[in-house]
Amino acid sequence: MKKYISKFHYLTQDLPDRTHADQVRAACEAGANWIQYRCFSKEDSEMIEEINELAAICDDWGTTLILTDHYHLLHLVDAQGVHLEDMNADFKAVRKEIGDDKTLGGSANSFGDILRIISTGVVDYAGCGPFSTTLTKPNNHALLGLEGYAKIVNEMKMEGVNIPVLAVGGVSLADVDELLTTDIYGIAVCSAVNSAENPKLAVREFYKKLH
Repeated sequence: MKKYISKFHYLTQDLPDRTHADQVRAACEAGANWIQYRCFSKEDSEMIEEINELAAICDDWGTTLILTDHYHLLHLVDAQGVHLEDMNADFKAVRKEIGDDKTLGGSANSFGDILRIISTGVVDYAGCGPFSTTLTKPNNHALLGLEGYAKIVNEMKMEGVNIPVLAVGGVSLADVDELLTTDIYGIAVCSAVNSAENPKLAVREFYKKLH
């Protein structure tokens, strides 16, 4: 089942001065239509309560709500899917658990990762990165830069691989125009919005460049 995948994914994060609900409300008011709830600081019971609060906000705006990793909570909350950051995740097992109607995304760092994801036949999109240095999700993966995405997109075209791939990891507003020249499908951002002086304005500016 082919699903709609937005070209702009906004990720929340654990912040000392703004709750996930604050972040989601501001993003929705600014026009974000796809939000990924990324929380690793709470117990399941706390997250269920928070996700339900976020779902109510997203429902008011017609915004898609995706969970990061916590697919075991999907049957308890009103979210539309899950994104798995573990590149070696058992996507088929997760798909079996969440059902066909939910959106399933996976993280990648290379064309090989994307091939592995698409070979499962159950993943709807891939978030590929990091583009540049990011403190949101520290890792040891190679930075891709513009050349990396251009190479990956070219390899996908040559091999007939067709799956939406989003650039993620250290992407700033100033990077978007050049990234789009690589024919990458879209962009996923976190700190570029959350650390901005005006997060709402940042969401609007990203959205304008991508739609």
